[in-house]
Parts: sequence; structure tokens; C-alpha cells
Amino acid sequence: MDAVSSVETADLHPAPTAFIGSSDGDYPVIKSFDDAKTICFLESQKLWGIAGPIAFNILCNYGVNSFTNIFVGHIGDLELSAVAISLSVIENFSFGFLLGMASALETLCGQAFGAGQVEMLGVYMQRSWIILIITCIGLLPLYVFATPILKLLGQEADIANLAGKFSIQIIPQMFSLAINFPTQKFLQAQSKVSVLAWIGFATFIIHIGILYVFITLLGWGTSGAAAAFNLTAWGMSFAQVYYIVHWCTDGWKGLSWLAFKELWSFAKLSLASAVMLCLEIWYFMTIIVMTGHLDNPVIAVGSLSICMNLNGWEGMLFIGINAAISVRVSNELGSAHPRAAKYSVIVTIMESLIIGIICGGIILAAKDKFAIIFTESKEMQHAVSHLAFLLSITMILNSVQPVISGVAVGGGWQALVAYINLFCYYIVGLPLGFLLGYRTHMRVKGIWIGMIFGTSLQTLILLYIVYKTNWNKEVEQASERMRQWTGKELTIVDHKKRGDQEGGGPLIL
Repeated sequence: MDAVSSVETADLHPAPTAFIGSSDGDYPVIKSFDDAKTICFLESQKLWGIAGPIAFNILCNYGVNSFTNIFVGHIGDLELSAVAISLSVIENFSFGFLLGMASALETLCGQAFGAGQVEMLGVYMQRSWIILIITCIGLLPLYVFATPILKLLGQEADIANLAGKFSIQIIPQMFSLAINFPTQKFLQAQSKVSVLAWIGFATFIIHIGILYVFITLLGWGTSGAAAAFNLTAWGMSFAQVYYIVHWCTDGWKGLSWLAFKELWSFAKLSLASAVMLCLEIWYFMTIIVMTGHLDNPVIAVGSLSICMNLNGWEGMLFIGINAAISVRVSNELGSAHPRAAKYSVIVTIMESLIIGIICGGIILAAKDKFAIIFTESKEMQHAVSHLAFLLSITMILNSVQPVISGVAVGGGWQALVAYINLFCYYIVGLPLGFLLGYRTHMRVKGIWIGMIFGTSLQTLILLYIVYKTNWNKEVEQASERMRQWTGKELTIVDHKKRGDQEGGGPLIL
């Protein structure tokens, strides 16, 4: 056997290679085109079975924010601007940071589930609850002092004052994320994602109804919008917890004092995950801010925002793929299946790249038309058309980059990727974008080219790291991680003693 888990349970993690009959449950070496097709088909089923419901859940969450803005927009322009600023700046900042902190669970829960140590999933989730609640307390000043912060960023006083009031009112929503995100990761690690899709859809529909009652019927204004936002957020969190307590009895054994053990080690991994994700989110926010200081900022920011909006819709799909590949890699490493982890990465990168190329091609084909969806201004449409080629390249890059980030989370490489993001985005990409945007006639194109260069460099570095990854060593590290946090470990057999090198080394079929 290549690498086996002494605790692996067949009913929890079915062998991926029943079609060939590998004795250890790992994929065998691909020796023919038929083998490759079969593995590609199996991996595609597993990938989209996880990615589809997660992407749908993300779309529903996006819809909650969008419909909050839509209902508030019928109150007045000032209210719309204030709520939009609060949600896009204050709430978005805490959302990204907390989501990053919770991403540590994708590594630990995924590997523990793959190793058959399902009882530890509930402990890890509780540990994450504790850390994220503490993080929310640390983020409170951002909400309490939102008004002076927004004024410092250049917002008008009327907008900043109302946005600050709304930000204070949605503090309960922030604390709901401390429960929501860990429960999501708990369910994702076990591929129980269909329930997330149903809960997301139900809360989205309920949210629209609550907004109608609070704003349209009762006339509570932005306070009604905040109340609806809080109720929906906590409703989603309680629904996920209820499902876990009553239907996930293998992973949930009740509240445990073990949740307070190894908190610092857990917090370090959580913080690395948060930094890795936030460096990406803040990078794109900084690009928008830089564009706002160009000549004719209305056209510059407007055209770039239209392009980023379309890029964001594509990005939601790849967030689902990101979570799916993270689950696949962590599960297979925890199960001591190095080849299965490697092949899942290959299949996912190939399929994501194909999707990115198709999306980029559609943008180029409709470069003179798609801006009509957003604006009737001919000047704005013309500006967007000139950016279509860069948008197409960005979509292709963003089809690969989230996949590799998901692999990093699944393998526990968050700290390494955080350093790579810092170098590529902030030491290379932003300075280059500043020089091209402000020191040449390229303006918004120059800023975007700098962004593309930084993203391209990051993608190439991560691709090289994945290419050189020895998946046998990743299994050993997963075993060490399990030993550190659970007192148990996988039984790993040295492949080199058998002369079987296929589990590690470069990603070559």
C-alpha cells in the first residue's frame, strides 16, 4: 500500500478508485487514456457536487446585500449611498477578515474527516467559534467609529454620518458571522453542501419579505433595513447550527472543553488564512481607490467598476470551486491518498481554465455591447469597450488563481501564500500600476495592467509550487497535524522503499 490511514472508515470516505480496485483506496497510476478519462469523470462529479451548492449559497448571500440596497434605494439617494458605503467598506472588510479566519477549518476539518477522525470536527468548529467571537470584539471599533473613518477616507459628512449609524446597527450581523462561517466549513468538509444551498435560498426569500414589511409597510427606513439584515444573518446561522446538532451526530458530540485546547496554534493558522484572503480583497479595493484619483474620475471609476462587477459574478463561481478543491485536497491528504489529491488538482485546474477562457471569449465578442446593461452613457460604454481586453485576461487569470488558493488552504500552506500575495500584489503589482497609471498616458489601463502583472506573477509562482509539490510529504504533514491536535496520526508507509514514486513529485500524468 502507498499510504494508509489506521483509522480510515469506508462508509465515511468511500474509496475513489473502485472502478480499478486499488487496494489502498488511492487512485492508481494513470497508464492509459481510458484511465485518465475515468478519473477525470469521477473528479468532475465530486468537484461540481461540492462547488455547485456552495456557489449557489454565495449567490444567495450576494442577493441579500443587493436587495437590501434595492429596498433602501426607494427611500432616497442619501440613504442608498450611506447603506452602500457601509456594506461595501465596513461590512465587507469584516466579512473578508472573518471568512479568512474561518478558512483554517477547511484545512483541519477536511483532513480530520479524510482521516476518519470525524469526532474532532465539532471540537474544531467550537474552537473557531471562540477565536472568531474574540476577533469580532476586536473589530468593534471599526463599526463604532465608522463615521470618522469614512470622513477620513473623503466621504461627505451627510453620507458618513448615516453610514456610521447604520454600521452600528448591523453589529449583530457581524457577530453572526462568527457562528455562520465555522458551521459552513464544518459542513463543507463532509461534503454536506446541499443543505447550505437550501438554507441560503430560504433565508434570501425570507429576507426580501422582512425588508418589505419593515421598510415598505412599517416605514422604518434604514433602521428597518439593518433589523432585517441582522435577523436574516442570525436566522441563517441558527439554521446551520440546528442542522448540525440534529443531523450531524458523527461530527457533533456536544460542547467540549477541548475547544479551549491549542487555541494559540489554531489562531495562528486562522490568522494566516485571514491575511492570505484579505491581501487579495484589499488589493482590488486599492485599485478602485487609485483609479478615483485619475483625471475624469467619474468615467475612470465607473468603467472599471462595470468591469469588476462582471468579473465579480464570474468570481462567485470560482469561490465555489475554491471551496470544493480545498475540501477535495484536505480530504484526500487526511485519507493518505496522495495521488487522489494530485489528480483532483489537475482536473480542477484544467476545467477552471476552460471556463475562464470561455468567459473571456464572450467578453471579447460582446466588448461593444455588454456595458449597455449598466449605463446609457455612450462615453461610459466607449470607455468600457476599451477595457474589455484587460477584463478578458483578468477573467482567465482569475479562473486559475482561486483554484490554487483552494489547494493552499486544503494543504495548510496559508502562511506561504500570504507572503507570496504580499510580494506580488503590494511590492510588484501596485507600484507598477501606479507608475503606468500616473506617469504615462495609459491612466486606468496602466493601473489595471499593473494589477494583471501582479496577479500573473502570483499565479505563476503558485503553479510552480503546486507543480513541484511532493504529495507524499503533504500526507506526512497532514499526519503530523492530526497528531498535534488530536493525539492520533496516520500510518504512513515510505513509498521510496517500494520504488513507487508516483504519489509525489511534479504534476505529470
